[in-house]
Amino acid sequence: MTIHQSKISKIFNLIVQSLKGEAHDYTQGNVKIAIVLLAIPMILELSLESVFAVVDIYFVGHLPNADVAVATVGLTEAVISLVYTLGIGLSTGATAIVARRVGEKDFEAASRSGAQAIWISFLISLVVAGLGFYFASDILRIMGAKPEVIAEGTAFSQIIFASSPAIILLFLINGIFRGAGDAAMAMRSLWLASLINIVLCPLLIYGYGPFPELGLTGAAVATATGRTIGVVYQCWHLFLKSRTIKIYKKYFQPDFEIVKSLLNISTPAMFQFFIQSGSWIILTYIVSITGSTDASAGYQIAIRNVVFFILPAWGLSNAAATLVGQNLGAKQPERAEKSVLLTTRYNVIFMSLVTFLFVCFSEAIIGIYTANEVILQYGSQALRIIGLGYIFYGIGMVMIQSLNGAGDTKTPTWINIFCFWMIQIPLAWFLALYLELGPVGAFIAIPAAETVLAVLAFYFFKKGKWKVVEV
Repeated sequence: MTIHQSKISKIFNLIVQSLKGEAHDYTQGNVKIAIVLLAIPMILELSLESVFAVVDIYFVGHLPNADVAVATVGLTEAVISLVYTLGIGLSTGATAIVARRVGEKDFEAASRSGAQAIWISFLISLVVAGLGFYFASDILRIMGAKPEVIAEGTAFSQIIFASSPAIILLFLINGIFRGAGDAAMAMRSLWLASLINIVLCPLLIYGYGPFPELGLTGAAVATATGRTIGVVYQCWHLFLKSRTIKIYKKYFQPDFEIVKSLLNISTPAMFQFFIQSGSWIILTYIVSITGSTDASAGYQIAIRNVVFFILPAWGLSNAAATLVGQNLGAKQPERAEKSVLLTTRYNVIFMSLVTFLFVCFSEAIIGIYTANEVILQYGSQALRIIGLGYIFYGIGMVMIQSLNGAGDTKTPTWINIFCFWMIQIPLAWFLALYLELGPVGAFIAIPAAETVLAVLAFYFFKKGKWKVVEV
């Protein structure tokens, strides 16, 4: 076997190992291998993260009342993002705490922490489910839904809100698995949930075979069923299988010290997501009032491509968070820092390639989605401008997630407030309205703010206070 063939074989074996999810000590050995083993399943997990809404919109878009159905799914998804915020915030806290205990090799404490995160998250999700179910029609009305959308879509929204426990627990338990270094398990549970949704959606919407024809409501039932089965699969591995995290009934006895620590980490993490989401909503508004409908359409197409191409960088960032938490637990802060800097280097290389694609082939990329010349012009322009900051996005994402993984979620929150609400939004408003650049002004504000965020996040990371955070 040649040296070249040997390298290919090693890479292939590494990929297989990452997908199998075999036990690995991420506080010892080659850091590069640790990053790859965690990052591959995390990237694949994230690739399925937004599939639920896409699948629902695709299938309901072929119903006779497609305009009403698509509007209902879109409006409900916009509001349910608040539930995602709770799930992401709680999972961030769970990842930090579980990773720290696993790094300390205190697997019982890690499992106990996971159990505490589950019961408090379940209680929170029940409250959210009850409120969402009861006020579903009012929520659609507040979102500006037309009477026919409210009439047709209330049942859909009620089912989606009622499934809030499944939504939040799916995020949370995957956070527990990631903290334990079991990224493959998190990937499999989300893939299972997505696959079931994809299969059930057409069966329940159109009533194929023995399945009832439920129309729009069928999409909600399929989505809720997929997520619920995903959670059941997670729990089966948590409670009945021998993995790094093994939860017993006694671990659910309330431990308010752990719960307090979890909420202290999770609450700022939730706020981080609120800040980012709110900023993007306002940018969308600025584009809509300073440009035509075609400008808004072009911007939305560009943003969807931005999000799609950023998923690998997000996966690498999550890998960095796990490595930071576990290595701090193992009293190896220098290894934690080395892991982050190496992950950042990989992210910069990847983001450089994406920048090249966006700058040089933006029209070809946007042209896949539309033949409208005006939409194509705005979309490709947005993609080129936003793409210029991609390298800084990669740096900022790793630094922010690394601070979160260390349990220091407050510093990233303040960075987000400053960069998104004191730079991005005012700059977009100034350029778009006062300098009359229109949508282009909003496009320019995105890489400008993200560049500042990367610089600030790197500065606070290098200060090193995260190394002494107790969780």
